[in-house]
This record gives sequence, C-alpha cells and structure tokens, in this order.
Amino acid sequence: MVSLTCIASESPWPPAWIYPKDMNPHGKTCKFSPPKAEATAPDDSTWKMYNYNAAYQDFFITFLSLSCFECCIKCLGGVPYASLVATILCFSGVALFCGCGHVALTGTVSILEQHFSTNSSDHALLSEVIQLMQYVIYGIASFFFLYGIILLAEGFYTTSAVKELHGEFKTTACGRCISGMFVFLTYVLGVAWLGVFGFSAVPVFMFYNIWSTCEVIKSLQTNMTASGDQICVDVRQYGIIPWNAVPGRACGPILENICNTNEFYMSYHLFIVACAGAGATVIALIHFLMILSSNWAYLKDASKMQAYQDIKAKEEQELQDIQSRSKEQLNSYT
Repeated sequence: MVSLTCIASESPWPPAWIYPKDMNPHGKTCKFSPPKAEATAPDDSTWKMYNYNAAYQDFFITFLSLSCFECCIKCLGGVPYASLVATILCFSGVALFCGCGHVALTGTVSILEQHFSTNSSDHALLSEVIQLMQYVIYGIASFFFLYGIILLAEGFYTTSAVKELHGEFKTTACGRCISGMFVFLTYVLGVAWLGVFGFSAVPVFMFYNIWSTCEVIKSLQTNMTASGDQICVDVRQYGIIPWNAVPGRACGPILENICNTNEFYMSYHLFIVACAGAGATVIALIHFLMILSSNWAYLKDASKMQAYQDIKAKEEQELQDIQSRSKEQLNSYT
C-alpha cells in the first residue's frame, strides 16, 4: 500500500496544478511512501520516486480524486439554485406561451375565414393585428431568452460575492446599482406579464363558450328533447369582426361541425396551454423578484461589512505604525 504524508517543506512536489495551495489548509507539501518491500526513499531535500509503475499511479489517483472532489464541492457551493429554478420556469413559461400562442392564432384566423367571415375585407384589420402579435411573440421569446441568462449570471455573481468563493468577485457600488436596476426591471416585467396573463385568458373564454354551446347541442340531439338549430354563436358580439361580416354566426349542425374540426380542437387547447405558460412566467418573475431583492440586501450588508473591515485594517495599521515609532524613539533615547 502507498501511504501519503504531508510535511512542512519547500519541495517542488507535488506541482501546483495537481494540488493548489488553497486546497491545502495546512500549507504543507504532501509525499507518498513506496511499499516497504521495495527500497525506501533516502532522506534528502530532493524528491526521488520508487516503484514508478504501481506507486506513482496510486499517488496520482489519490491526489486527483481529492482535488476533483474538493473542486466539485467548491463549485456546487457557488451555484444559485433558486435563480436556476426560476430561469428554467421562466424559459418553460415563455416557450409555452410563444409557441402555443403563435400556432393558436394561426388556427383562429383560419376558423374565422372559413366559417364566420367569408369576405376577406371584413377581417383584414384582425388579420393584421394577429400578424403583428405573432411578430411581438418573436421579440418576447428572444428578449426573455437573453434576460433569463443575464439574471442567472447575476445570480452566480451575487452568490460568489456574498459567499466570497472567488477572489475576483467583490461587492462594488456598480454591482449593487446593477442589482437594484434588475429589481426594478423585473418588477415592471412582472406587472406587464400579469396583463399578458389576463389577456391570454380572453380567447380561452371565447373558445370555451363555443365548446360549451356545442356540448348543449350534442346533449339535445342525444336526448331528442328539442332541436338545436336555434342555438347559435355570434362571433361579432366579441368585437373581433365587424357587425357587417357575413355570416358572422353559426347555428345548430354547422356549429357542431366547427367544434369537431381539428383546427378548433387544437386552437382551443393551445390557447389553454399558452395561458398556463403566461401564468408560469408570472410565477417565475415573482420568484426572480424575491431572489434579486434578497441578493441586493445581501450585497448591501456585505458592502457595509467590507467597509468596516477596511476601516479596522487601517486603524490596526496606524496603531502598528505608532508602536513602531514609539519603539524607535525609545531606542534612540537609550
């Protein structure tokens, strides 16, 4: 067996890339002793290795396993898990809202053109608005992809600065200002997404009304109690097409056929998923807002502590200077 021994020495072994100084709290140089069956290393200042095949391999495996384990623990300690969860939730919500909303809007235009507004001039304005909304969806997806990455990076920076895991991460006035700006921007985006969430519930409500009307017609036909020809849905009352649109409404079997189409089924369920995605994005932004507020408070406290430590170090240095001058004057008198 190979035994490891750490001694206080200036020996160049092991190299720094194998065992960095910050991973050795005692500041010692570690060696290994070869098996007793072989010759032992002489007691001199230079490092000599024996049993180059077996012992040298065991040495590297032991040291590298210790180094990798400590590095993994150190890296895992700097991961902002709360920001990571909020980022994943935000990406998922935005992806669901943008993807499902885009396809559902296309299906809605197709249903209106085929069944409620056969004249293209009647719904020209609606088509332009829906096309504009689809372009807005592209912009929302791109913006929140970048914004989520920026917030995750800010979480890494703040966690490392607060825990002081790396020497290059320090709390500065610029960092605290950026954290405060992200708090304000996330608050504004959260309020805006509350409006988006409410707006995305409107088409769900409209499609639900049409679907429930179709279910009433199906129940009447099943029970044979009355005819469903007089049960209609007038889309013009929702304001999405003008009152002079032809036909503007659907009744009885025609309405039932509309509900049985794949376009209606897909658009209805995609609007539901898009609404759920908007709600998930609102939850993610609220989560981000709590994280950013707590991080900003931590950075503020850390800056005060850092200023206190600087003042304390300066006072200790002045005290040492005074003591050294006093000793010099006393020596000059004696």
